[in-house]
Amino acid sequence: MSGGQLAGVILAGGRGRRMGGSDKGLQELCGRPLVAWVVERFAPQVDELLISANRNGERYAAFAHRVVPDAIPGFAGPLAGLHAALTAASHPLLASVPCDAPLLPTDLVSRLLHAMHASGADLAVACSGERTQPVCCLCRRDVLPSLSEFLARGGRKVEEWHALLRVQHVPFDDYADAFANINSGIELERFAAFRRGLP
Repeated sequence: MSGGQLAGVILAGGRGRRMGGSDKGLQELCGRPLVAWVVERFAPQVDELLISANRNGERYAAFAHRVVPDAIPGFAGPLAGLHAALTAASHPLLASVPCDAPLLPTDLVSRLLHAMHASGADLAVACSGERTQPVCCLCRRDVLPSLSEFLARGGRKVEEWHALLRVQHVPFDDYADAFANINSGIELERFAAFRRGLP
């Protein structure tokens, strides 16, 4: 769909604090791991898919995509996962999504790509309503030196790094629930109940 220029990464390398320390991407939603829902929607949109994971590498590898752990120790956050993926990816553009958003738009990448080309931005970021979705983004591999320097200085906040780049925000207001994410066991139960109620 992108002419062989796009890699993607699912960010599943966090501590899962609000899941009681459990590996969030492997928590089951309606009989399947959360990450499986994201793979289903995201994989067809990219030419190469990576999974950023710092635990349970063999279980993530079972999804038949390359697993990349952080090069920076200590669970340094989503930017560390993005850094590892940018280093490993073999394409000039990289899209990233979290492992806990099972309703991602199926045209997420194409819309981010169009906005990036139209604006010449370093990075295109999804937004919905007044809320930015900072880890649902598309960036050029050329931003890797900037990210490496930011992390080396101790930077960890995604928005602070974005402020150093040319960023294009891309509205997804037509997808009301697309970026709903699951951060706790209670939210997992609520979402499962919602899914069971669908026709």
